[in-house]
Amino acid sequence: MPEARCMKCRKQVEIKDPQEVVMKNKMKAVKGVCPVCGTKVFRILGKA
Repeated sequence: MPEARCMKCRKQVEIKDPQEVVMKNKMKAVKGVCPVCGTKVFRILGKA
């Protein structure tokens, strides 16, 4: 499972309900929800 940094919890968390997206600049990213507090989290992966 992908991990991302939660800004509310201030720690690395596993992304709950991860969705891979392609940003406007053609880079891949994963977005989802923090399992601890429910805040949206986002992780940039790299070139598509």
